[in-house]
Amino acid sequence: MPSADADLRPYRLGVGILLLNRKSNVFVGQRIDTRTEAWQLPQGGIDKGEEPHDAAFRELEEEIGTAKAEIIAESRDWLSYDLPGDLAAKVWKGRYRGQKQKWFAMRFLGKDKDIDVETKHPEFSTWKWAALPDLPELIVPFKRDLYRQVVEEFRDLVGD
Repeated sequence: MPSADADLRPYRLGVGILLLNRKSNVFVGQRIDTRTEAWQLPQGGIDKGEEPHDAAFRELEEEIGTAKAEIIAESRDWLSYDLPGDLAAKVWKGRYRGQKQKWFAMRFLGKDKDIDVETKHPEFSTWKWAALPDLPELIVPFKRDLYRQVVEEFRDLVGD
């Protein structure tokens, strides 16, 4: 497997969602497919012909069972991460080196009881609200730089 710098495979286009509750805490879900305590924000691919903001609402519905939210900010740029070599060979049939994502900050308009991670194709085993600055330490190491960028991009949306 080539190093990330020499990897010529494209990035998979996707979206990420920073979902904030009324107290400005962030939704994080614990991944169902890992043996470690790996948390993640809702995210996923953009379907052919789909606009990024539409993909964000679809991913919310698919991953947390509700799309009761409104977009309050969008990342200035597309942010990317590379998968580690062993995962890059397996995930998405090895076609992509990682993901390039448009990130959206959304305000959650529902109640906690509206969130149901036991969806048709569950990705999370459980979930919680976390403080924005804590996100990078909750995430798998290969996504930490991306999450630091997300925190920096949207930190002004969260009060002290």
